[in-house]
Parts: sequence; C-alpha cells; structure tokens
Amino acid sequence: MRALLLIVIWIAFGGTTIAQQNPVPPCEGVQSVPKYARPGKPPNARLWKEGHPGKSWLPPSCTGWTPNDGILVAVAGQFRYTGGVDGLLSRFGAISTLRGLKYWSVTDEKWQTLITHATALDGPDLGRPRPDFTVSEVQNRPYLYFAETDNRSGEVVVYRMQVAAEPERVVVAIENVTPVKIFMVTMFDPGDLQSVHFLTQAAPGLWNYYGLARTGGSLGAFLGLNDASYINRALALYSHFAGVAIEPVRP
Repeated sequence: MRALLLIVIWIAFGGTTIAQQNPVPPCEGVQSVPKYARPGKPPNARLWKEGHPGKSWLPPSCTGWTPNDGILVAVAGQFRYTGGVDGLLSRFGAISTLRGLKYWSVTDEKWQTLITHATALDGPDLGRPRPDFTVSEVQNRPYLYFAETDNRSGEVVVYRMQVAAEPERVVVAIENVTPVKIFMVTMFDPGDLQSVHFLTQAAPGLWNYYGLARTGGSLGAFLGLNDASYINRALALYSHFAGVAIEPVRP
C-alpha cells in the first residue's frame, strides 16, 4: 500500500517531488538540490512549505536572502544554447517580452496569461516607464527596476533586479519593492516575493539553470493555493529565460 501511494504521488506531480530536504542553490563548489535534469527532459522541481525549511534554513550567501518563513520553489534543468552571455542578459533586460507569458492554470485547467503587462522603469517610480534595458545597462547598473501586472491581482507591482555576470555564469536576483494587493488587501509586503536565477555554462552549447523563488510569511503565503500552482509559475519563468518549452504540472 505504501509503495502504491508513492507511485500515485509521483504520477500526480509528473515527476515533480515535494521534499523535506532543504534546497541547495548552485553556489561555488556545491551540488545543487534538486539536481539538474538532463537537456530535453522536464526540469526537476521541488516545493517546500508549512515551515519547512522556514526560518531554521539559512539561505546560502549567494542568494542574498535572510531566513524567513513562506513557500519555496526550486527548478533545475539544462538547456541547449550556443550564444554568449550577452544573449542571456538580453533576455532578462527585455522586460516587455514578459508580457503575455503563459502558464498552466491549475484552477482553470487551461493555459492562461501569467503576466498581462510589463515595462522597464527608470528607477522605482511607476511614472517613469522606459524601453527595455540594453545589455550594457544590465551589466553595469547596480539595480534595474520594472513593473508587472499578473493575471490574478490586476495591480501593478514594481520589482528590483540585480545582475552579476561573468563569461560563463549569470546570477539574477529579483524582489518586489511595492506591495501586492488583491481587492485592496495586501497579500505580499515589499520584499516578500523573491527569486534568484543561476545560469552556468556546463559545456560548450550546454547551460545549467537553477531558479529559486520564495514567498514571504505574509498573508499571501497562506492562501491555500495548490502546490502545482506555485510550481507552474516557476516553470513558466524557466521556459522564458531558458528559451525552452516545458510541460506543466497537472495534479
């Protein structure tokens, strides 16, 4: 019976596992958890919630995070890419291309638009929209700001992005600087939505991607959304930044 239950869970999550082992991003000399899926295979994804790992987990310094409660999602995969680092940086700088990003909605049981509006900003001021960031700006500005509207809240949220680039490695950290509200109720406070994306060249034409996303301990972390809802949003970003198609989780 126990073995049958494990098989049912595996099928329900399409190979995605929910584990208690703490996430391990790919800092220098560290084996990531989850491990990278092979190119052409669905990325490995894991979710932690209900206080695991919570404040007892010490995020590695490479994330720039402090301990906090909430929900964590990690996505790890490999993708084919023959361009240079500048091409990857341009994907993060092209904020407008996030508009129309699709994800599989567990609630609606169909593909939906995740991000309905996205624009780059000259600073954290909504009144200063601008064209997408150039590669030079992505490389040299200490912070980049942009605004997004998702399909659920309908409210514009300002995010801050920080990029560190080397010839064979890109690390991008993103967090919200304005609250996320639904019907005038604050779901997430500033800094509650954080993500960090590690892209590392594994071999010529082959790159590793590791994404770690976290919701803070505010009201939004306790909405009771299906686990697959969080995972599918993370998979949508992986698909966008890695430039690959993905199969969503359908619980």
